[in-house]
Amino acid sequence: MAFDGVTIANVVSELKRELMGGRLYKIAQPEPDELLLTVKQPDGTKKLLISAQASLPLLYLTSTGKPSPMTAPGFCMLLRKHLQSGRIIGISQPGLERIVHIDIEHLDEMGDLRRKTLIVEIMGKHSNIIFCDCDGTIIDSIKHVSAAVSSLRQVLPGKPYFIAATQDKLDALTADREAFQDVLSGKPQAVFKALYGSFTGISPILAQELCYEAGIDGDLPTAALTDSDYGHLFDAFARMVHAVREEDFSPNIAYAGGSPVEFSALPLTMYGFERTDMDASARDYTIAYSSMSALLEHYYAEKNILTHIRQKSADLRRIVQTALERNVKKYDLQLRQMKDTEKRDTYRVYGELLNTYGYSAEPGAKSFQALNYYTGETVAIPLDSTLSAMENAQRYFDKYGKMKRTYEALSQLTEEVKEEIQHLESISNALDIALYEEDLAQIKEELTLSGYIRRKAGSRAKKQKIASRPFHYLSSDGFHMYVGKNNFQNDELTFKVATGNDWWFHAKQIPGSHVVVKVDNAQELPDRTFEEAARLAAYYSKGRGQEKVEIDYIQKKHVKKPNGAKPGFVVYYTNYSMAIDSDISGIELINE
Repeated sequence: MAFDGVTIANVVSELKRELMGGRLYKIAQPEPDELLLTVKQPDGTKKLLISAQASLPLLYLTSTGKPSPMTAPGFCMLLRKHLQSGRIIGISQPGLERIVHIDIEHLDEMGDLRRKTLIVEIMGKHSNIIFCDCDGTIIDSIKHVSAAVSSLRQVLPGKPYFIAATQDKLDALTADREAFQDVLSGKPQAVFKALYGSFTGISPILAQELCYEAGIDGDLPTAALTDSDYGHLFDAFARMVHAVREEDFSPNIAYAGGSPVEFSALPLTMYGFERTDMDASARDYTIAYSSMSALLEHYYAEKNILTHIRQKSADLRRIVQTALERNVKKYDLQLRQMKDTEKRDTYRVYGELLNTYGYSAEPGAKSFQALNYYTGETVAIPLDSTLSAMENAQRYFDKYGKMKRTYEALSQLTEEVKEEIQHLESISNALDIALYEEDLAQIKEELTLSGYIRRKAGSRAKKQKIASRPFHYLSSDGFHMYVGKNNFQNDELTFKVATGNDWWFHAKQIPGSHVVVKVDNAQELPDRTFEEAARLAAYYSKGRGQEKVEIDYIQKKHVKKPNGAKPGFVVYYTNYSMAIDSDISGIELINE
């Protein structure tokens, strides 16, 4: 996903339209590298989220708030001191740099009108939020950058602010045809690489789109381009520049194989047309958004949640992974030991044949030929020459008895370990689909009950009210569909929520959620609802992302839970099956 200069230009256009003239009503710092500004306008309040996180730098208007720490950090207190009730008088972007300047007018302690600038730099791990005086002197920043960290630029209070070198890139907004061709032809590399490496604000995906619009293979070397090719490419480039200048943006997300792969402020025609204009079964398409902020909030809000939850669940993942690896090793060892017992029946037959025919064996012989009365074939029985035939027979019976006992013990143990592996894999899948901390609380409780996490000594944990609920979807035909987030919810859905004639779905022989479709008073489910429920079962399983996932489905009355089985474990003996993809983009999620 490309948060490039053109995307920033789109965001700046929206901010100028929504925030200019507004007053800063609240300034919050919910995360160490994040600001949330609430701006009062005549038509209501607007929230601006600014994040300088190295892994997820963001800048967009949002409709949701975030809880703030009890004590505001120092940078937040400084901004409140200077900018509280200040008026936004300017929002700009230097060239197509990934930088936004927010100019704010305020009254100082003496009542005099002053101007300050909040500078947002969206530059990956170098992202920052810098607070400057009107003369460009840095007052403070959310991240301090000393000379020990960067030799190019120091970001410290009292230092002058300037934009770091842009690697000799040209400003896309001012480049003419001659400069365009000269700079590209001077770079012996693939055309799309030369494009984004020569001009500020252009990402690899936008460079590929320009090549596509020009009818040029972006992977061709620049030396292979003719003057005509350069003409077509510059025309596409000029259209992009014109759209930016005129603020004619078309925010959209591109999907490939049913999954989001890129977004852009300009149309990504190389991924096809908008989904509304095409067959809903298509795997490559784009979805348009009314604003870049709406697009970013849709995409990054979910990604931010997942990043946060992955950090919160790191300890649980480590516990599950360690236990899983240990059990897999144990299972492999047990299977090898089982294999070593395969000759047990052969040793029993040897003992029986020696008991029957051993009287004719010659003393001191190293083998004995005997007719196997089970198969009618003659077998050669190895003998210990120092033992008699009867003693050799007893030796074989002892071996048989030992192997039989080993086999019987291992048969039970391997089954138990296999079930444990399946259980741990189902917990791992639950961690993959967890979205909120309350989801993790249920998983932690299951790990505790299973003995993988020890309760704190002396603590009498009160049974807390579980806030986590299953996912609730509505099919295109109006049927309610529920998806368990973990094994506790799977059990509850299948054996408490579902009734006998409701339909039950699960990915075949792989860890996944139970999916229940409530039939209510309907005589039968439409085919489309069956398919949508199957897609949910595929999406919330370890098979997510595969081209096709095999799904078992059956009426709930045929699903049973064995006595003493682990949470989420069920059995069924008759079922229907279908193979389907895991694209759930068209299924309505009901937020409860």
